[in-house]
Amino acid sequence: MQNINKKGRGRPKKVNVPKTNPNIRVKLKKMDDLSFDDALFIPMKTNTIVDGLLSSEGGLMPGTSYIFAGSPGVGKSTVLMDWLAEFQKQGKETLFISGEMGKIDLYKYVERFPKFGSLPTLFLEEYLTNPKEAIENTLKRGFDVVLVDSWAEVTDLVSDQMGWTRKRVESWLLELLGTHNNGKNKAKKYTSFMLIQQMTKQEELAGSNKVKHMTTGYCYIKYEGSDREERFIEFKKNRRGGEDKVYFDLGRGGKVGYNYPEAD
Repeated sequence: MQNINKKGRGRPKKVNVPKTNPNIRVKLKKMDDLSFDDALFIPMKTNTIVDGLLSSEGGLMPGTSYIFAGSPGVGKSTVLMDWLAEFQKQGKETLFISGEMGKIDLYKYVERFPKFGSLPTLFLEEYLTNPKEAIENTLKRGFDVVLVDSWAEVTDLVSDQMGWTRKRVESWLLELLGTHNNGKNKAKKYTSFMLIQQMTKQEELAGSNKVKHMTTGYCYIKYEGSDREERFIEFKKNRRGGEDKVYFDLGRGGKVGYNYPEAD
């Protein structure tokens, strides 16, 4: 018998054609014609050597967004919560969005690092059916610094809720960062974001190139050497300048210690 290729019956699948606007009005801008609030250029301090890592001005700059990726168990959350606690100590409004640690886990964590106990925290485990609204409504209050742990958990939760593709969730999150970077919240604060992200098997930053290009910078927090005795923080991209690399340890009685690489 001959093989007969039969055409599928029924209506053809609907093709989603992107909406375009050929008549869009484009307005070019010159930096000489723009002005910004001076508050955008006052660094927020940890009062540690980390300030020199974060920017050439010495500290985390308002209205910035950074991605932090690293080896499992190296101490990403601990390091960034340490910075967040220091910003809070300097009088800044801070927020920890926890998509990975639940209340019980964080409670035990605070026993090791008591300074984390006063950090306002949004536990996404309490909003599994509506994480998008929980995040958006919380950020509307306005914060100086927000730590998100992690980018992957937030995008997965919102994708499940909304039925969106990963790319669409990514665009939503980047737009949300930009909104609050520009002070569009009730407190009119130029929010800075520190976002923890996963790494690939090749130990590269996970996610699309759009994330790398549309954030202020990205940084690796890793072990050094095969013995995994030393840990370091190293920026691979930082539009605000600063030092390249700082070492850290987690074994100083509930405190994170920082030091520069030894000179050759």
